[in-house]
Amino acid sequence: MKILIVDDSPDITDLLVKVLTTLGHDVTASDNGREGLEVIMKEKFDVVFLDIAMPDFSGLDVIDRLVQAGRIKESPIVLFTASSITDIEVNELIKKGVHSCLRKPVRIEALFEKVQEVAKPQA
Repeated sequence: MKILIVDDSPDITDLLVKVLTTLGHDVTASDNGREGLEVIMKEKFDVVFLDIAMPDFSGLDVIDRLVQAGRIKESPIVLFTASSITDIEVNELIKKGVHSCLRKPVRIEALFEKVQEVAKPQA
């Protein structure tokens, strides 16, 4: 699978790139929202893992721009959050076109499950 990780934490990004690459995935990483948005607009990914809380240009900013451009559903977006986002807020983001949300710290098993879930063909 072609996977994009957008997260401002180098420790998290490095770990995810290493694990997902070892599993045979083609992984691209970006350390900020603006760059992540540029990459999403240029390429199609099988899944995008997007951190919500990033300085200057957050994951929510990325989502808003993708909605405005009509491209929110082109690549499934899985949000990462360590913040206290409510279930209601998560549901609103899903209504906008986000695939799902994983809470940090993300367990590697949960990440594998999410990749497999996104990889399944839609019925």
